[in-house]
Amino acid sequence: MNINPKTERANFPEECLLREIARQPRLSIGIPKEDGEVETRLALTPEGVAIVTEEGHSVYVQRGAGEPMSYTDLQFSEAGAYMVDTQAEVYGADIVLKIAPPTIEELELMSDRSTVFSMLQLSNFSSECIALMMKKKMTAIAYELIKDEQKAFPVVSSISEIEGNTAISVAAELMSNERGGKGILLGGVAGISPTEVVILGAGIAGTVAARSALALGAQVKIFDHDINKLRKIQHYLGQQVFTSVIHPAVLFKALASADAVIGNLRYINGSERFMVSEELVKTMKQGAVIIDLSVDQGGCFETSRCRTLKKPVYEKYGVIHYCVPNISARVARTTSMALSNIFSPILLKISHSGGVKPAIAESSGFRNGVYVFGGVLVNRLVGNYYNIPSSDIGLLMAGY
Repeated sequence: MNINPKTERANFPEECLLREIARQPRLSIGIPKEDGEVETRLALTPEGVAIVTEEGHSVYVQRGAGEPMSYTDLQFSEAGAYMVDTQAEVYGADIVLKIAPPTIEELELMSDRSTVFSMLQLSNFSSECIALMMKKKMTAIAYELIKDEQKAFPVVSSISEIEGNTAISVAAELMSNERGGKGILLGGVAGISPTEVVILGAGIAGTVAARSALALGAQVKIFDHDINKLRKIQHYLGQQVFTSVIHPAVLFKALASADAVIGNLRYINGSERFMVSEELVKTMKQGAVIIDLSVDQGGCFETSRCRTLKKPVYEKYGVIHYCVPNISARVARTTSMALSNIFSPILLKISHSGGVKPAIAESSGFRNGVYVFGGVLVNRLVGNYYNIPSSDIGLLMAGY
């Protein structure tokens, strides 16, 4: 008796699905416990782990990894993850999903020719780590450089939205008496002049921060290099806000009267470099607040110094500084859920492509996230930052 394959697939959908899955390579994925002093987020939640393990892939989660965001080991285990006790067991996986950049000690635990995903966070990374990756012929992919099919940066977009909201809540907290501020309410009330918020960068984080500050009644001034971004943010906010290209004289006046300044200029994707000088910071009001969302890429202010979540605040010239490379880690569960929504589909696409390198070859957006490929540094901006020669990944892929 002849059997129509289409009819057979319709009659036995689960069996057909299992056969399709069986043809795909099995991924071995490690999720380590981050250093709680500097990081609290994860790239996959139990829900994301379940999506990956249901396709037959192995996920190894270090015990206690989810505690900072109130995920238990039992939740990960029930999602299909293997719970392991040591870092060596996690870093032995073919693909390691971290948030903070890997340290020398962590890289030494990883296998040759393995793949590591993480944030780039140049201020928390080192040329020694790059050199060790190259020696071990590893492939390293930065979350914030990955593009989607619309040529947008999905991780940057998701995290920036969270950072914009968080920055305003942190600014309000630091301006209060409880955290050593002048006791100013961020916003405005009848009969009292509204607080002034200056935002450097009209990207997603700057847009969300502006929206939140305006909702509280603050007076908002937005600066950016790109006039098109400024035009777009004015249209999006639907009300009159002060916008300006970054002009020294105009910025000087805005900083002198600002109660809070939020820096959000992105450099790693090729933006023009700009940094507020130390002399300009000296002209700011005593008790004013600076929140530098770009400190992971070198910062927007000469006075910015990369700090950790445990000790994020310091004072310089009477100005309160909040400079951490991962402000969204203050709301680790929300951020982890957003990241998991992005990375569980990416892992499945890697499997469907036949592995990490075929996925890099197939997708220009995914390829954009690679900064070390098979032991070769392939990101010019990273190379310039650490003074290491870089190659063109397109030429390497031609020979792949």
